[in-house]
Amino acid sequence: MPSRSPLEALSLVLGSIDAVRNLRALYMLLLSFALAGLLTAMAETSLAQGAGAWGPLQAGAALFVAFYGGNAAGILVMDEARGGPVRAVGDAVRASLATAHRLLLTFAIVLAAYALAAAALWALLWLCRSTVSGPLVGPLLFGLLVPVGVVGVGVALLALLAVVVPLAAPGVWAGAPVLANVRLLAALVRQRLLRVALLMAAVSLLTAGVAALVTFVVMSGGRVIAQLGVSVVGVEVPAQQLMAGLFGYGLRSLGATGAPLGSSAHAAAALVGGGVVFALALVLPGVVYLRGICSVYLAMCDDAP
Repeated sequence: MPSRSPLEALSLVLGSIDAVRNLRALYMLLLSFALAGLLTAMAETSLAQGAGAWGPLQAGAALFVAFYGGNAAGILVMDEARGGPVRAVGDAVRASLATAHRLLLTFAIVLAAYALAAAALWALLWLCRSTVSGPLVGPLLFGLLVPVGVVGVGVALLALLAVVVPLAAPGVWAGAPVLANVRLLAALVRQRLLRVALLMAAVSLLTAGVAALVTFVVMSGGRVIAQLGVSVVGVEVPAQQLMAGLFGYGLRSLGATGAPLGSSAHAAAALVGGGVVFALALVLPGVVYLRGICSVYLAMCDDAP
């Protein structure tokens, strides 16, 4: 299975920062986030009012939009990572609707394999009972099983978190069928687990760095605009309310926390504008992470479909 050299792979991962310029992916992720949030709020309202089946239906619709919208954004990011033309948003949505179910099937197969391994481990531990294997064989078998089990469980969890969870989706976005995707993940675990884990650590650090920079921009800019809004615009509301939208709060949430509220049009506008900034602050690190996992996938699978 050909792959890039470690330095080339790391360079490809560090180039994930360029994903912030993929406007189509940003738009798709932001739209999915906004629609899913709206549907979730509608579901909460329906459940609180006892509106029958509307609540579960709206919650299911929110999951549907988040899953397929996120996969559509991933497809757009994969197009950019592979160096080809980025398809239109509508084409990405259609591709997501046609192929995103492969990700669920991939996870189902992997989880079934993990369940079989867990059952085998439980059976071996059960055989270690003195009442089953005897007072001599049981402790001896357990002594042999402890180091094997510790290493096996640890490697299995590392493989799940560092390989299966982040790289199953890029395989689907690249067009791999379900079984081919599972075989590829298994090959990565057998041959390149440590390298993939280190590259994924680099992706996590890069994403955290972008999130920290975005948080600094939002917090510092928000403080200044909040104070100027009170002193220059004359908005008769506390700066706390003007800042609330930057953290995804609305009037209902502020009232529940006991924060002082204002009811002017400027106050409502501040919350709406702050909500837009909050959404962008979530989307930018998200699209960098998507580009990062696509880069790791392409770096480890240079012959990827």
